[in-house]
Amino acid sequence: MSGKVALVTGVGPGTGSAIVRRFAQGNYAIAMIARSGARLDELARDLPGTHAFAADVTDTRAMDGVLARITRELGAPEVVIHNAVGAVFGNFQEIDPALLERNFQVNVMALLHLVRRTAPAMIAAGRGAIVVTGNTSALRGKANFAGFAPTKAAQRVLAESIARELGPKGVHVAYIVIDAVIDLDWTRKMRPDAPDDFFIQPRDIAAEVWHVAHQPRSAWSFNVEIRPSGEQW
Repeated sequence: MSGKVALVTGVGPGTGSAIVRRFAQGNYAIAMIARSGARLDELARDLPGTHAFAADVTDTRAMDGVLARITRELGAPEVVIHNAVGAVFGNFQEIDPALLERNFQVNVMALLHLVRRTAPAMIAAGRGAIVVTGNTSALRGKANFAGFAPTKAAQRVLAESIARELGPKGVHVAYIVIDAVIDLDWTRKMRPDAPDDFFIQPRDIAAEVWHVAHQPRSAWSFNVEIRPSGEQW
């Protein structure tokens, strides 16, 4: 295939799907990666130009195969969005250390492996964008975020290291901090009395991902923070 190719990990019913829809509107061929193949197949049926690749981002061997297929079938991705996330909540005495390690594999190691495999083609082309979706845990560690915040902070710092390396080579790397509760069915049930403007909309997150991925070279962002107007910060 010819044309622009985007790769999105963590394509779930919220932010991931919204990002896919936004890039589909922008006439990208989109490689969607998630563990749930059924969800991806349904989205691929609804959106022309989208392609399902079921894989666990922590399985490096499986990801090697998937990335090879994507390049062979669609072309080398010009935009890579790491939206997959591993999370567990509780204080340092309560969390299962194995789950913290699992979160580190999803949030940090999967990003490292993904960029190591996709960046060379971007460097060769002299262009490309890598966007990582994060949240406030990348900036601070609250008591009940001991199983999550350390991995998101490490993810942000890794992304910054990558950005400093790839920027001079023509590849834009950015980290988007989503300082908000995302509007999903389960978050609505958790906050049934919250007004609509308490939540951030997945489509609006996707719009900012699109914007960051297409910034002009003279004004690239790295640290980007988005929040609804009513969010306390």
